[in-house]
Amino acid sequence: MNASVNHSRSKLLRNAGRLLLAGIALLAAAVVWDNWGDLLTSPSTASAQPNPTTPGTLQRGLYLVQAGNCIACHSDRGRPQLAGGRAIETPFGPVYSSNLTPDPDTGLGRWSPQDFWQALHHGRSRGGRLLTPAFPYEHTSVITREDSDAMFAWLQSQSAVQQAQPPHGLTWPLGTQAALAVWRSLFFSPAPFAPDARQSAEWNRGAYLVQSLGHCAACHSQRNALGATAGVSDLSGGLMPIVNWYAPDLTNDRETGLASTPLPEVVRLLRTGINGQAHTSGPMSEVVQHSLQHLSNADVQAMAVYLKSRAHPAAVSPVQPKRIPSTVAERGLKVYDRHCATCHGEQGQGAPGIYPALAGNRVVLLGEPTNLVQALLYGGYGPATAGHPRPYGMPPFVLELDDRDIAAVLTHLRSQWGNQAGEVTPLQVNRIRAASAQ
Repeated sequence: MNASVNHSRSKLLRNAGRLLLAGIALLAAAVVWDNWGDLLTSPSTASAQPNPTTPGTLQRGLYLVQAGNCIACHSDRGRPQLAGGRAIETPFGPVYSSNLTPDPDTGLGRWSPQDFWQALHHGRSRGGRLLTPAFPYEHTSVITREDSDAMFAWLQSQSAVQQAQPPHGLTWPLGTQAALAVWRSLFFSPAPFAPDARQSAEWNRGAYLVQSLGHCAACHSQRNALGATAGVSDLSGGLMPIVNWYAPDLTNDRETGLASTPLPEVVRLLRTGINGQAHTSGPMSEVVQHSLQHLSNADVQAMAVYLKSRAHPAAVSPVQPKRIPSTVAERGLKVYDRHCATCHGEQGQGAPGIYPALAGNRVVLLGEPTNLVQALLYGGYGPATAGHPRPYGMPPFVLELDDRDIAAVLTHLRSQWGNQAGEVTPLQVNRIRAASAQ
């Protein structure tokens, strides 16, 4: 009797094991098909002759490459432009940008327009190797084939530079093809742009630029524990990992002023890095410097139209100001008078076009004080643009002020001149200082 029962149990376990293995095999097959299946079902055009390259195509290609901020990421300081090698820090280790010059051994010299399109649209390198999502292929998959071909034509017209891409430093097994395939099956699907027939041509052009070349959601979206965002149109803001800046919620007027700021002023901020109400700093300064200032006024306005349509007035909830301890208030006033008042004014009024006002400043009033702490620690510098060629900057105080000084003066800013925002603590400052120093 016992032998019969044991035999039945053993048979049941074997069958369960077979079912489990079959399930794993089916799941693996589904992941493989999801990531490479189109290579079997779609005819290859890799050997097709590219369209003739004209000066207009090259000019358009340069424009699109600048719009995508490709040069900034694919160039490393002290090395030739577009030769790659810049470290893109991620929570999982550094990823290094690739060589986009037409070098046949280390760059795109042997690539075809189809290979380049596959990289943008599917996030796969020549030969089918999956790329890491540090390359924002969720956004580049939105790019049209016509724009992809123009970008590739311009890149092929540049001088070849032999410079191999350094190996990524991702924690094993995250950089393996198997791990990338699973991640992509969970979080990535190519998203060609679909115009909204209910909206104007200008709105649709802005949506295309924001979702594709602008890849705004790559910063202005929260990421989950595996580094994935909620999609190309999610602009709800979030703390940017590693660089430790807060990208504000572009749909919330309280954080950005997009809904209430006149359209020409939004355009001016995007193109020059400054308008009558705001200055760009941190990672956004690089975007303005290397990308947005090079766009046509029509394209920047289209982006502004789209972004304004996404923004909505925030519900105003009365803030009950908390009593600031007298020792903190006195310390904050002392630091402000000594280091800040000369530029920003005794009443936080600033100097128009030079130093931003602190009274009513949205960055000062953000619930998340990270950007304020970053600016005070490491300085605030706007981009040099054609519309604002000599921006004034703020010196860093990382060596001059300790955590209690910085917390006190920021608390002072957030509680004076009608400002009502929460206290900044020395512990918050210390965490940001420590994270930025890594």
